Amino acid sequence: MRRLTYLIGCSVDGFVAGPDGQYDSTGFDGDLKAAILAEHPETVPHHVRRFLGVAGTPNKKFDTVVMGPGAYEAARADGTTSPYPHLRQYVFSTALLCPDPEIAVVADDPVEFVRALKRGPGLGVWLCGGAVLAGQLLGEIDELIVHRYPVVLGDGIPLFRTSFAPSPFTLTGSRVFTTGTTVTTYAKQ
Repeated sequence: MRRLTYLIGCSVDGFVAGPDGQYDSTGFDGDLKAAILAEHPETVPHHVRRFLGVAGTPNKKFDTVVMGPGAYEAARADGTTSPYPHLRQYVFSTALLCPDPEIAVVADDPVEFVRALKRGPGLGVWLCGGAVLAGQLLGEIDELIVHRYPVVLGDGIPLFRTSFAPSPFTLTGSRVFTTGTTVTTYAKQ
């Protein structure tokens, strides 16, 4: 069975972006960049992959990405309509009209849709973001990979937007990079 992994970057105080969607990518340097490109190159948007010279690098862990409309808009900030053409791309929205045939806009229940994806063949499924979508899919997340950048935002979009529902995970790995970023990995209990 495929696994759903929420691989996401956040600030020290747990925000994935500022209140208006602003984000700080200053941690993507040095040994952290090398680790991401070696371990999860498919999580780098296509226009950045070309810039970094890894456009032809095969997917290592994921062949599918699911995201909310805000995460999709942030990922396509460079003007592209298909930020991850090397993955099957699903955006959960009841209002988004996407002109790109590589993007599947899904208005169905995200939980049932992701359960069906997980039962299908292929590599893992990457939950790219959207605090609301992450909250809806919390019960389906098999693994968390959290890149915590050494910056405090003070306010913004949290990792999860959901009601109070403690969901235990077990720490399976932790690394500190020269940028000050920590990467912690958790498995669902």
